[in-house]
Amino acid sequence: MTIQDSLIIITGGATRVGRILGLTLAARGAHIAFTYYLEDEPWQETQAEIEALGVNCFCSQLEVRDSAQVKAFVQSVFKEFGRVDALINNASVWLKSAFLDIGETDWDMAMDVNLKGPFLCAQAVAPIMLRQGSGVILNITDLSAFQVWPEYAHHAASKAGLVSLTKSLAVELAPAVRVNAIAPGTVLLPPNAPPEKVRWAEENSLLKRVGTPQDVADLAVFILENDFATGAVYFIDGGRSLT
Repeated sequence: MTIQDSLIIITGGATRVGRILGLTLAARGAHIAFTYYLEDEPWQETQAEIEALGVNCFCSQLEVRDSAQVKAFVQSVFKEFGRVDALINNASVWLKSAFLDIGETDWDMAMDVNLKGPFLCAQAVAPIMLRQGSGVILNITDLSAFQVWPEYAHHAASKAGLVSLTKSLAVELAPAVRVNAIAPGTVLLPPNAPPEKVRWAEENSLLKRVGTPQDVADLAVFILENDFATGAVYFIDGGRSLT
């Protein structure tokens, strides 16, 4: 697809990786529609930054676990722009707990946000993309889908499910719609990360450094623009998956 003048939806686009995705794609001429979850997220600042790049930006608070809200949001975007060229399922939660301590509420939260949300969003945009005859869906998973992370069983299961969903959608929506996933390694540590956590992240990368959200955004650009890419998971982890 051509990014210039396209319309790209990004869930969880107000902060962190989602924000950099929006700014990177806007800098290439894409109009952006992003969602946020909490009212106190800096969504207004992100919207202003995107619009300062000379493109249109539509943003909305959204509960990705609610099918009615998802459908209403997508229809609002379509009404505003008349098309949906790409969807980046970026909204996610990180929950940590020993297996025997995982409660049903936390299990459901992980599954609903990390797997049901992308399913609902993809199901809402797919009919538009199929009518257009083109579209791209890009799911953000992570290495827990491929590695064993103690105390992250619910998170890992949700992200592994997202990998499976990616492949299923690539088959069912072809040839008009391409569907891929990105599996980042450590690209954004918390601001208060202790030095030992930083050292651990660096040592578990073959490149001996932590990545950045820009690394993820640059890979997203490549996948969006490469019209022969579908059904694949792209690692951007500094080689951590090999350690």
